[in-house]
Amino acid sequence: MTEAQGLGAHAVDLAVEPFGWFLFIVFVIGYYFIAAEEKYHINKAKPALFTGTFMFMLLGGYYAFNGLDFSAFDNEIAHLILEIAEIFFFLFVAMTFIEALIERNVFDALKEKLLGAGYDYKKLFWVTGLLAFFISPVADNLTTALILSTVLVTIEKNNKAFLVPAALSIVVAANAGGAWSPFGDITTLMAWSAGKGNFTDFLFLFPASILGWMVTAFLLSRFVPEGKPAKVENVEPVHIHKGGKVIIALGVFTILAAVLGKQIMHLPPMWGMLFGLSLLKLYAYTLKKQHDHDIQIYKSVSKIENDTLLFFFGILAAVGALHFAGFLTHAVKLYEMFDPTYVNIGVGFLSAVVDNVPVMSAVLKSNPNIELSQWMLVTLTAGVGGSLIAFGSAAGVGVMGKLKGIYTFAAHMKLAWTVLIGYFVSVAVWYVQFEMLGLYIKH
Repeated sequence: MTEAQGLGAHAVDLAVEPFGWFLFIVFVIGYYFIAAEEKYHINKAKPALFTGTFMFMLLGGYYAFNGLDFSAFDNEIAHLILEIAEIFFFLFVAMTFIEALIERNVFDALKEKLLGAGYDYKKLFWVTGLLAFFISPVADNLTTALILSTVLVTIEKNNKAFLVPAALSIVVAANAGGAWSPFGDITTLMAWSAGKGNFTDFLFLFPASILGWMVTAFLLSRFVPEGKPAKVENVEPVHIHKGGKVIIALGVFTILAAVLGKQIMHLPPMWGMLFGLSLLKLYAYTLKKQHDHDIQIYKSVSKIENDTLLFFFGILAAVGALHFAGFLTHAVKLYEMFDPTYVNIGVGFLSAVVDNVPVMSAVLKSNPNIELSQWMLVTLTAGVGGSLIAFGSAAGVGVMGKLKGIYTFAAHMKLAWTVLIGYFVSVAVWYVQFEMLGLYIKH
């Protein structure tokens, strides 16, 4: 036993121990199977949940076997459970609202309006991209990308010259739109929940987000062919079911409750979200009693993709284990060795390869001593950087599934240079706004 192990309440620095490196190897192997989801046809939630829970079982066993003080271990577990619960319940409510809106035909009505508008390929390209950018901050980037890619493939099934750039624009727009709102991406939600910025601080990323996407979209639009898709005949008119518009209003109120609860009442965002869920459930009850319209709110809850929630649990637990073992304490030295701006730009590239959730979790766990402007930069790069590679974000993976054989890894990489230019434009806009002009709220 090393001298560091006798520190009692302090966590042992396992990054310098053979056991620590064994733990790191478990993480790498687990993450390989998460990343190779398509190759092995295994849902990424399974290896993620196994890896995260197994790593803490190993840590607990190590502490017990060596007779170490469990105070630091207990503290880490308590903080981790709180952190995961906040994100878990927030996503649970957000997904329930989305499912309720789907059940009330809200998104189908939107899809029909686009189908019947008679847009040519160019207009359709810009309209779907803009919708993705402005829907994802309220919904989330994955749901937004799935809905709008479904619109694309419904309108045009075979024209790859249109579908590939339009799908790529939707992915970039959904990720960019999610970067400036704490609700739009899991990474921004994590940063907001961790207190790295107030709700309004993230809104200052809007110029960098939209200009980066618009540059990419402009370059992609050069590849969009002329002409119109064939008009879809005999489409049944779609109407929003009774209560759909009220649920939209309840969703907006729920977001306000989460924001005000966090900023004014010091409640975690999930608290306001769960309050909104209670109102949704009560509204579903009155709608059934008074108008005999059954929203089937419990069916909406049951349709939530539990694998998504369990994936987040597993990956956050795995990163938490690496943090507790001491690896992230060493990783944070990068911020001391290099300019934080360069490190945070690198985080964007890393998030494209690894996935932005564990990367952002690692940055938050290591908790470098950086300014608010740098926290906003890493939020921007982790969110927008996922678009650089097709599987670098949930939105990209989702659209690849919807447009199988059309929007592929190879098709994405042929046009990835447009995303790279947009990425650097976003960073440049951030630099001018935050570093040169200081146009943000300094705390």
